[in-house]
Amino acid sequence: MARDLAEFFGPLNEEQVDALVEAMVLAADADGELSSDEEATVVHRLSALAVAKGAALRFTEAELTARIGFARTRIAAAGREPRIAAVKLQLGDVDALRGALALAVCVVASDGIVRTSEREVLDELATGLGLEADEAADLVIEFSARAPA
Repeated sequence: MARDLAEFFGPLNEEQVDALVEAMVLAADADGELSSDEEATVVHRLSALAVAKGAALRFTEAELTARIGFARTRIAAAGREPRIAAVKLQLGDVDALRGALALAVCVVASDGIVRTSEREVLDELATGLGLEADEAADLVIEFSARAPA
């Protein structure tokens, strides 16, 4: 039975939302660009997640687009490895870390293809988040099969 993304998360706070945005942008930017399909998927998935969790947090498209821009700036300034470590610290909970990887998979698969460079970054993200290789591979298979959003 396919899992819903909301199952991975408890109530979300601002810091956790920023971490999820960053995880998705890290993966999407692996091929050197964040396509309009990928950006739209980030916005859609986070908006849907906030609604599903009944979160007090609600986002406009403009707010999420700004968060995406901030994430890209942080990644460009610090590099992937330190930003993945920050995502892990901000999310903490192993289920939320699994959810972050699943969201990242949804984003890179949103254009209908997961490129080699994107798979490599997904592997790097999974390792940096402390997920087991087999479990990460299962998440990639499960959530890439359900994209686009």
